[in-house]
Amino acid sequence: MNVNQQPHMASPYGQPQPGYQGYPQPGYGGGHVPSGYPAQYAPYNGPGSAYQQGPPQGMRGPPTSGAPPVSGAQSYSQFGQGETQNGPPPMGAPPQRPPVSQTYTPGAVNLSGPQPPFSQQFGAPPVSMQQMTNQMASMQVGSTAPSPAGPGYAPPSVSQAAMSAPYTPAAPPSFPPTSAAPSQPPPTEAVARPPPQSYYGAPPPAQQPFPNAVPPFSSTGPTQPQAPPPVSPQSFPQAPPVSQPPFSTAQVPPGPTQSYGGPPLASQGPPMVQANHVPPTQPGMPPGPISASMSGPPPQPGMQGYPPQQNGAFGQVRGPQPGYTGPYPGQPNYGAPPAAPAPAPPATKRLDPDSVPSPIQVIEDDKANKGSEPFTTGVRGQAPPLVTTKFQVKDQGNASPRYIRCTAYNMPCNSDMAKQSQVPLAAVIKPLAPLPPDETPPYLVDHGESGPIRCNRCKAYMCPYMQFIEGGRRFQCGFCSCVTEVPPHYFQHLDHTGKRVDCYDRPELSMGSYEFMATVDYCKNNKIPQPPAFIFLIDVSYNAVKNGMVGIVCQELKTLLDYLPRENPDVESNIRVGFVTYNKVLHFYNVKASLAQPQMMVVSDVADMFVPLLDGFLVNVSESRVVIESLLDQIPEMFADTRETETVFGPVIQAGLEALKAADCAGKLFVFHSSLPIAEAPGKLKNREDKKLVGTDKEKSLFQPQVSFYNTLAKECVVQGCCVDLFLFPNQYVDVATLGVVPTSTGGSIYKYTYFQASSDQERFLNDLRRDVQKPMGFDAVMRVRTSTGIRATDFFGSFYMSNTTDVELAGLDCDKTVTVEFRHDDKLSEETGALMQCAVLYTSCSGQRRLRIHNMAVNCCSQLADLYRNCETDTVINFFAKYAYRSVLSSPIKNVRDSLVNQCAQILACYRKNCASPSSAGQVTKCMKLLPVYLNCVLKSDVLQPGADISLDDRAYLRQLVSTMDVSESHVFFYPRLLPLQKLDVESISLPVAVRDSEERLSRGGVYLLENGLNIFLWVGVNAQQELLQNIFGTPAFGQIDPNMTSLPALDNPFSKRLREIIESVRAQRSRYMKLMVVKQEDKLELIFKHFLVEDKSNSGGASYVDFLCHMHKEIRQLLS
Repeated sequence: MNVNQQPHMASPYGQPQPGYQGYPQPGYGGGHVPSGYPAQYAPYNGPGSAYQQGPPQGMRGPPTSGAPPVSGAQSYSQFGQGETQNGPPPMGAPPQRPPVSQTYTPGAVNLSGPQPPFSQQFGAPPVSMQQMTNQMASMQVGSTAPSPAGPGYAPPSVSQAAMSAPYTPAAPPSFPPTSAAPSQPPPTEAVARPPPQSYYGAPPPAQQPFPNAVPPFSSTGPTQPQAPPPVSPQSFPQAPPVSQPPFSTAQVPPGPTQSYGGPPLASQGPPMVQANHVPPTQPGMPPGPISASMSGPPPQPGMQGYPPQQNGAFGQVRGPQPGYTGPYPGQPNYGAPPAAPAPAPPATKRLDPDSVPSPIQVIEDDKANKGSEPFTTGVRGQAPPLVTTKFQVKDQGNASPRYIRCTAYNMPCNSDMAKQSQVPLAAVIKPLAPLPPDETPPYLVDHGESGPIRCNRCKAYMCPYMQFIEGGRRFQCGFCSCVTEVPPHYFQHLDHTGKRVDCYDRPELSMGSYEFMATVDYCKNNKIPQPPAFIFLIDVSYNAVKNGMVGIVCQELKTLLDYLPRENPDVESNIRVGFVTYNKVLHFYNVKASLAQPQMMVVSDVADMFVPLLDGFLVNVSESRVVIESLLDQIPEMFADTRETETVFGPVIQAGLEALKAADCAGKLFVFHSSLPIAEAPGKLKNREDKKLVGTDKEKSLFQPQVSFYNTLAKECVVQGCCVDLFLFPNQYVDVATLGVVPTSTGGSIYKYTYFQASSDQERFLNDLRRDVQKPMGFDAVMRVRTSTGIRATDFFGSFYMSNTTDVELAGLDCDKTVTVEFRHDDKLSEETGALMQCAVLYTSCSGQRRLRIHNMAVNCCSQLADLYRNCETDTVINFFAKYAYRSVLSSPIKNVRDSLVNQCAQILACYRKNCASPSSAGQVTKCMKLLPVYLNCVLKSDVLQPGADISLDDRAYLRQLVSTMDVSESHVFFYPRLLPLQKLDVESISLPVAVRDSEERLSRGGVYLLENGLNIFLWVGVNAQQELLQNIFGTPAFGQIDPNMTSLPALDNPFSKRLREIIESVRAQRSRYMKLMVVKQEDKLELIFKHFLVEDKSNSGGASYVDFLCHMHKEIRQLLS
């Protein structure tokens, strides 16, 4: 199933199939995969439009009448002798599957009585049995001998008729009869439903956490008693409440239902079918009996009773791989569907997931090939090791990949070639990236009063790409070719090769990254900046006090203030600090060192915010320590009995901004906030959470700020150099899309702790806060990217503000933030000179010094498409695509965003197929692009682009903003989580066990696995895990005694426990946010959340499995190539 694996193929995708209209049709032909979930890419059994009577030309649908539905009698055991597959245990008597091709609902389906007429959603129009038999006879179904090419794709060796034969889906597992199978084990009683777990916070407590509080309103509208409280992303209650119909356009007449603890669905369609995935019933298509032809034959005896293509709670069957070209060498043949309940049906074997490109294989190969020796940056246009490989960098003239990663290290020479390939040309830049201890940070160069040497015309800074001429008296700019005089103090003679003799003594002539001391000309208003300030603004409303946040923050700040950022660890930080508390009004505190007690001043006129004191608000920590500690002790006591539930938000940021203006310095606001700001004040918001808009064209409005006030405020903050970091502790909707405007425009961060509970979330919050306060950062920054003639930077992604088309303005820039830059051609490039880019960031260091950080990058240029594809980096391409798509949801319907992603990916691969897949080059070129489909599918299935019924709008907005500043290593693990088999851990070795692919069928019931995605760590424990393993990890040999609520592992005195805890700590140290540990026992309620991260499988929200999506991409590519 490799998209481009084998060298010897002529026309790998076969011919296009007439009548396939491409992706924009609903789903893959709409309808539902026989798996129990709405399908994003359901089996493609016919075009979504233009039905004629009789089968469309060139395409034969499966029989839609005739074969009887699969009955309960044909039940097969779900597990073979090995018992290695997963799935729920038999509950009393295991549930039975409903008829396979019926639109599946979590309610029970009437199996005994007559079937209700369903809207026909799959397949071609009904055909008579005779027609169908004739069609079947004309198809050649049979295996061909494997070709010498091995298991790739070879030109089909069958007639055109065979090519258009849809193959049957693999056989569904069926179960011994009881009631119809729910999509997961039903809770015993409605009330026993688990509270939804949120991955971005703790589970909500079972009863309402704050008895006296205004009850948190449910984010889902009026709910049934058993409906869950508002939930955070990726938690899975089974169905939306009755009051809110699933978003489906094709209404299905309800069959008799039986509640499984979730409210019945209004339209009896599957939960959360987005309108764009369900085709309306076609006119002229009478609703007929449910098609049984999709059911396929029972498992073959040799298959040990495993459900084919299993990947879900009940072993969902992956849908048919759409549009396969009959038999292809080395692979099983997917025959045509059985025509009648006739003699033995053709054997359908599962498509082996091991035959499709494996991310783990590529990652391991790269570690083996590139992890051993240092990566030297002196060679232009060489692609660095992958982000998953541990390697050392030696700077020899280009910036380290830790600072800049490109989508392509070989740029097309002209725009036509770029347009043809569709590969985005972009760089992901992380200007202040932290380096490992064995690498040298950038050198600081001081040219004195005169400042850095620059090109006269384009103002590029001196770098290794400047060519010295005329004996060293002038230099020619590598970016614009202009010739500039060398100032007398900078003159140096040239050696016989034309290089300056001091080349290797000067970082700016020999290194890719370095810093210049900036002169007063580079400072705001031409004066040296003041040291920056940190202001802590703490919400003291009822919720914030009751959940423990206020006490925790005040307690932590007492010690944290000793760790403010500084450049020299031996000198104390010269960052000043200030404190504000607020609910409906603001309280400022005078903590001047000369006071015995802090003084509080209340500003209740929030409509016109001002700072009531100048002297004593911003102070030096060491001078005012006693007063500050006294204040931090008093705040929790002062507000312990508060009854004030309302908060303001806009005036809080205004207050911090005014304080920085008054002190004439840049700085950072740390805002700790708990609820939607509904109190009367500028920036007041209303609750606009409306799940009914999800999946409609109006959905984009939910990602846009609801008022323009915060955009204007953000602009003022950027001018002052006021960066805002927001820590949210919501119990309900707080409109992250609007509250996040200021943080994301000022280079700040958002942290979110939904249903915050001190006991389980304190560790995560405090670790995030400590890192956020201590991390190296620059203030009042401006970044500009210059390029050599032929390309220019045209688009930028990240957390910043732009007042013109070239300058990226960042009130704050920390070591975790990236800015992604897209380049376009404005002229031709030459293969000799290549293409150059220089990123210059002007910023104020935490000590108050004005500096310029320069990163230079040279890439090759090519006139052959094969060279472009050979030097692409898929991880960076996906990082760019995700940011592009996540920004597009602000202005386009999500369906269009998804379609354009699929389309661009198909074009990239089709162009590669057409122009590069010759026997000579195919081998090397494919390795970088072959993972594009698996990773792109992860982006398409992400919560932002394909939400489940249970993910809140706030969490989608939060993730959308989070991804916009991710670097490549963060986006890689976020979209394709790392899954480590701990039962294979060698405690003697320092290396980790090799990761396994993110699919349920890779999990062994006897294993324990660690999954991390940069935001969460899950420890999944198999139900048959060895007692010794459990004893070593949890201190108990019994699976049943493991506490699923633990958030840290016990410190046991055995080598395995020590090594595992070390691994968890080292994994956490690699990520910019602290990951809370969740223990997931197999078959426990939390397992649904865990499965959400098994991204190669079908998702609950209707996302395709990797295999299905790959088949869909093949169909798209074939269509483009025709």
